[in-house]
Amino acid sequence: MRTGRVELALRDGIAQVRIVHPGKFNAMSRAMWHELRSVFEQIQGRDDVRCVVLQGADGHFCAGGDISEYPSFRFDLERLRDFHESEVWGGLQAMLDCDVAIVAQIQGNCMGAGLEMACCCDIRLASTNARFGAPIAHLGFPMAPREAQLVARELGTASARAMLLAAAVLDAPSLQQRGFLHQVHDDEELALQVLTLAQRMAALAPQAARLNKQTLRAIAAPGGAFAWPVDAGANDIEAAHSPYHYAPSAEHREGIEAFLNKRKPVFK
Repeated sequence: MRTGRVELALRDGIAQVRIVHPGKFNAMSRAMWHELRSVFEQIQGRDDVRCVVLQGADGHFCAGGDISEYPSFRFDLERLRDFHESEVWGGLQAMLDCDVAIVAQIQGNCMGAGLEMACCCDIRLASTNARFGAPIAHLGFPMAPREAQLVARELGTASARAMLLAAAVLDAPSLQQRGFLHQVHDDEELALQVLTLAQRMAALAPQAARLNKQTLRAIAAPGGAFAWPVDAGANDIEAAHSPYHYAPSAEHREGIEAFLNKRKPVFK
């Protein structure tokens, strides 16, 4: 009987994605990686979602991968490659490709796979009891290259080296000081702080948020710059693909008019 799962619930424009694996601190099974990909592809295809909150069940975020499954595939080169490049990266890539802002609500263990999922989030809030690491050196294998690149980029190379080479486990206050975490709260306050932030984000202009994520993703891509010809005119490119295509949109107009009329904007 499969107990691990990735749950999706929608309410008031906020998608709650929950990692659930009872008795294993929400460790990711192979099936759960497929579910994670499916959930974020669903979110990407909806226009009624304005913010995503990613959290774990029962006081923990995610303790890593489900090691009980490892003997069935890790010792075969092709199956190991498929696991990391298709299953794991498929889930992570779906998160990275999501144009809706993702907020991480991190408690307890955030290890290995959990750390990688946290690295795919836009804003990270954690409780003071959260612990972060990737102590896979104890298990005799390295982090897959694309996963290591993701972690080093988001976490910082110094922290990534400590975790991967010395199996260091770091606490939430230290990772806030290093810029990885945006906020740290007492455990009993974390859920309310995340909900308050998500509701505030959900009230903002959804089109603008999605465009900002697309721009930030382009900046983070190899080359590190948003390569758009500043002097490109309508004759050079299709207007639909211009980064300024939102000019005549109702959302754009509503935001400006609400400010000028000294009222709160309503983005539909």
